[in-house]
Amino acid sequence: MPFFYLFFILFFVIILLPLFTTLIFFYLAKAGFTFLEFSSEAALFILFLIFITSFINIPLGKKRMVQVVEPRFLGLFQRKVWRIQGVSLNVGGALIPLLIVGYFLSRIPLEPLIITTGVVSFFSFLGARFIKEKGVMISMILPVLFATFFAVLLAPEHAAQVAFSAGVLGVLIGADLFHLPWILKKSGGAVSIGGAGIFDGIFLVGIASALLTTI
Repeated sequence: MPFFYLFFILFFVIILLPLFTTLIFFYLAKAGFTFLEFSSEAALFILFLIFITSFINIPLGKKRMVQVVEPRFLGLFQRKVWRIQGVSLNVGGALIPLLIVGYFLSRIPLEPLIITTGVVSFFSFLGARFIKEKGVMISMILPVLFATFFAVLLAPEHAAQVAFSAGVLGVLIGADLFHLPWILKKSGGAVSIGGAGIFDGIFLVGIASALLTTI
């Protein structure tokens, strides 16, 4: 009997819990797109498109070979290695959210969007951290809260669209573009903007901000 319980716990933690979490995430993301005035079918299609294109990166400029120092054995030793350095744009994690923002630009007031984007960019810049092998990590709480607050305050009739757009643009500008020179120097390798795809901060802050405006 104890073995059965142990097997069930392991099955739940390894299989069911990640599956359940993923389903909740996709449900909330779909709800966010419906609040952005997309149909349920369009929302599902966009999510599917973001997911499958998360593996595609578009190079921005030429790549080059650089020599970097790589620590070994807990930093006791170092060795020089050659790596390909360059910047690319992830289709699912950055390009598609930007295309959605472009779709909204003719439908929402620009002044509230500019102000909200500026605020989100500032807090995204402060909250971004570069972690080697993982890329730029961002604390989402403040960018989401400020995107929601200013969108509701400045553009209540278009709050969801302004919050989403400011969230996407703010994280892209504040967390990625402003840190890019430092990231290239620190990583010494290739950098993908929006590289985490559907789980990247660019998309997550945008969709979470849109959801929060409806509460």
